[in-house]
Amino acid sequence: MNIHPTMPEAEASQRQASPSLEGLALILDFGSVISYSVFERHAETEARLGLEPGAIQWFGPVDPAADPLWRDMLADKLTEREYWAALARDVGSKLGQEWLPVDFLRAARSPDLNDEIRPEIVDLVHRVKAHGGRLGILSNELELFYGAEALSEITVLSEFDVLVDATHTEILKPDPRAYQLVLERLGVEAGASVFLDDQPRNVAGGLDAGIHAMYFDVTDPAGCCDRAWHALSDLAAARTAK
Repeated sequence: MNIHPTMPEAEASQRQASPSLEGLALILDFGSVISYSVFERHAETEARLGLEPGAIQWFGPVDPAADPLWRDMLADKLTEREYWAALARDVGSKLGQEWLPVDFLRAARSPDLNDEIRPEIVDLVHRVKAHGGRLGILSNELELFYGAEALSEITVLSEFDVLVDATHTEILKPDPRAYQLVLERLGVEAGASVFLDDQPRNVAGGLDAGIHAMYFDVTDPAGCCDRAWHALSDLAAARTAK
């Protein structure tokens, strides 16, 4: 299975400079896609928490070879929530605290969560909206991990038409119902949407649902955003050519 889909050259040549994205949608995961992953911010987190450099030995997608529990999660030996619970317990224990994931994220993140949002994603969101596209978030634990009050402070979230959060729906990706729900609320067909997620299993679930799902590589956010824009442009061009 290819989780890095590419468009044929013939299709790519049909891209419009300013395509209309009416009837199309961009769907994004939140953690590690809209926001920076904590794995990219260890130096800042350690400084913020008063820990020695290198104290946090959790590397996730930045260095899977050095993170056995991350590999176990990718192999479906534990869930995402179990992974984050273990990480939070470990970091909290270094400070004499018993932490849940929400406690870790509150302590580790900047007091202004807007500082934790990827500028490449903000640019992509604004671009899609300016061209008439719909915007959705499909998350497994957005409010569970961040809290409703903190989320209300994130400016870019106001740009989204739909937010589907398993904190409330209790339907976690890659359950097919999660993808169907966000598509229904956006009012678009699966084939008219592009979805970015940093978890291969969730990308596979999106592909199975008929969505143009793409893996978000946290080491190449700009490239991933470019590929998502090009995929939407190609969908728009294909519609125009009919």
